Amino acid sequence: MQSVPAVWTGGARANSQSTPRGAARCLDCSYMLLSRLAARRRPLPLPRGAAPAAAAAYHSSAAAAAAPSARGEPASGSVLPDTLDRGSDAYARNTAAVGELLSDLRARVSQVLRGGGAEAVRRNAARGKLLPRDRIDRLLDPGASFLELSQLAGLDVYGEALPSAGIITGIGPVHGRLCMFVANDPTTKGGTYYPLTVKKHLRAQEIASECKLPCIYLVDSGGVNLPRQAEVFPDRDNFGRIFYNQAKMSSDGVPQIALVLGSCTAGGAYIPAMADESVIVKGNGTIFLAGPPLVKAATGEEISAEDLGGASVHCKVSGVSDHFAQDELHGLEMGRNIVKNLHLAAKGINMQNSSCAYQEPLYDVQELQSIAPSDMKQSFDIRSVIARIVDGSEFDEFKKLYGTTLVTGFARICGQPVGIIGNNGILFTESALKGSHFIELCAQRHIPLIFLQNITGFMVGSKSEASGIAKAGAKMVMAVSCAKVPKITIIVGGSFGAGNYGMCGRAYSPNFLFLWPTARISVMGGIQAAGVLAQIEKNNKKRQGLEWTKEEEEAFKAKVVEAYDKEGSPYYSTARLWDDGIIDPADTRRVLSLCLAASAKPVPEDTKYGVFRM
Repeated sequence: MQSVPAVWTGGARANSQSTPRGAARCLDCSYMLLSRLAARRRPLPLPRGAAPAAAAAYHSSAAAAAAPSARGEPASGSVLPDTLDRGSDAYARNTAAVGELLSDLRARVSQVLRGGGAEAVRRNAARGKLLPRDRIDRLLDPGASFLELSQLAGLDVYGEALPSAGIITGIGPVHGRLCMFVANDPTTKGGTYYPLTVKKHLRAQEIASECKLPCIYLVDSGGVNLPRQAEVFPDRDNFGRIFYNQAKMSSDGVPQIALVLGSCTAGGAYIPAMADESVIVKGNGTIFLAGPPLVKAATGEEISAEDLGGASVHCKVSGVSDHFAQDELHGLEMGRNIVKNLHLAAKGINMQNSSCAYQEPLYDVQELQSIAPSDMKQSFDIRSVIARIVDGSEFDEFKKLYGTTLVTGFARICGQPVGIIGNNGILFTESALKGSHFIELCAQRHIPLIFLQNITGFMVGSKSEASGIAKAGAKMVMAVSCAKVPKITIIVGGSFGAGNYGMCGRAYSPNFLFLWPTARISVMGGIQAAGVLAQIEKNNKKRQGLEWTKEEEEAFKAKVVEAYDKEGSPYYSTARLWDDGIIDPADTRRVLSLCLAASAKPVPEDTKYGVFRM
C-alpha cells in the first residue's frame, strides 16, 4: 500500500527544459511515496561537522534499519506484546474503513499537486519557470526526504480553488543542513497572498524560529490579494508579520535566504530586501514596491518591469540583491551554495545518549491503519500504536498500574530518546496527575515528548469534582504549557474538549501537530452538543409558552450533529491550518523521525513552572 506524500523523497534532477514534464510528474514519480521496504529507507543525511563517533553511530543506525537481521529480539528493554487480533471482525472493519479514508486523502492530495490547473502550468513553463515543488527538489540534497507541511491548506474555504493555500512549505536538507522552505506557487492566483497563505507562511516561520532552521524563500508572488486586503494587510498576524519575523530571526542568527524567481511586488519586495543573502534571476525575477502600471499612474513614467526592477538594476545599481543568476537553474544552484557557506553548527538527529544502532519496530507499520477505528465509540489500546512506531517495539512504561487511562513511558525513535503520552480512555484525576509527573520528568531530563491523542475529555460528575479533577487537569495543562522540550502531537482518534488542551493541542504550541485520517476535533461530540443545545432551546420555548414537537426537536438535533460532523473533520481542521497536515498512519514513525531531527536543540532549555495548586 502506498502512503500519502506528506513526506516525499527528492527525485532525479531534470534539465532546464523539463518543466512541462515536471508538471506531469507531480502525479507520478516526482513526489515519490515512501518505500515500505526497510532496505530502501533513507535516513536524513549526516549533518556536516558531526563528530566521528556520532557519524559512526548515525551510519550504523541506518545500516541497522536496513538490515533484516536488525529485527532480532532486543537484548534489553520491555518489548510490547503483539495483541492485535488479525482475524477479528473489528480488524477487518477498521482495515476497510481506514483504507477508504486513505483513498480519499490520496485523491485530495493528487488534486492539489496539480497546482493552479493545466493552463496556468503551461504559462509557467512557457516562461522557463519550474513548478514550486520542482524548485524545492533541485535545492534538496539528491535523494533526501522532504516533509511537506499543510498540503491541504485552503481546501474548500473560499468557494474557489486555492491548492495548498498558494504556497508550499516544508523541511528538508541542503548540504546536510535541515532548512525550512517557503515557495510561492505562481500557478495559483498568481502567487498572491490570501489570509490562509499568510497564515501558512507565518506558521513556517514559527517552526523555523523555534527549531533554528535556515529559511529559504522561493519568491514568485504578486503580493497581497487585493480583493481580500482587509483580511490580509492590517492586523498583527497579517502580511507585515512576515517581515517582522525575518528581522527577528536574522537577529537571532537564523539565516534568511531569498531566491527571486519571479515577481516580487509591493510589500513582498521586502522579503529579498530583508534577507541575509538574496539571488535574482535574469528575465523573470523582478523586485519593486510599485509595478509599471502604478508607476505610470503616479508619475507618468513608462518603463518595463525588467528596467524598473530586474536583475541588472538590483545587482548592479541598487544593491538590493547579491547574486545575478542567468536562469532559474543557475539561481537554485546559487541557493545551494549559500547554504553550503553558512558554516553553522549542523542540525540533525540528536545523538546524545543514543545507542550505536537502532532497530525497526518488530511489528508491521502497515497494521496501524487496522488499529485506529473510524468509529469513535470503539476503543483500542494505544500501546498497539506505540509498538509500531518505536525502536524494537521497546517501551519502558511509567506508572503502569496507576491512572491507567493514560499510558506514559520512555522509548526511542530512530535512536532518539522520547517520552510518550498516549490516551487509553477518558482522563481521571489520577491520569492527569500521572501525566503531569511524567511531563516534569521529561522536562528535567531534556527528553522530547510525543503525544498520541485519542481523548474524549476529562471525567465529569460530582465524584470527579470532589476528587479535584479541575485541579489535576490544571496541573497537567501547566506542565504541558511550560515544558521546554520538543513536543510533537499526533491526533490518531478523538480530540475533544479540555482533553485537547491537556494532550498538547494546537493552543499549546507543539513543535509539530499532525492528524491521522481517523481524527476528529471538536469541543464535544456532535450527539452530546445536540443534546445540550436542544435542552437549552426547549427551555427557551417553554419560558415563552411555545410548544416544541418531537419532530422539530429531532430536526434541530440533526442539524447540530451535521454541523459538528463537518467542523470536526480532519479536512476542516487542516484546511484552516489547525494542524501541520494529515498523514498516512503508516508514515507516523518517519514523520516523527524528521520532526525530532528538526526540533533537536544543541543547548537544552531549563523548564520553569508557574504555581501548581496542591
